[in-house]
Amino acid sequence: MVDGYCVKCKAKREMKDAKKVTLKNGKPATSGICPKCGTKMFKIGG
Repeated sequence: MVDGYCVKCKAKREMKDAKKVTLKNGKPATSGICPKCGTKMFKIGG
């Protein structure tokens, strides 16, 4: 699992359904969902 910061909960949590994505500039990132509130989470970097 990948940790990310949830803006709504204001806490660091493990992402649910984490998927690796690539940004427009070619950098890697990870996108997922907060398991507690269901808000989208995003983390830039590998």
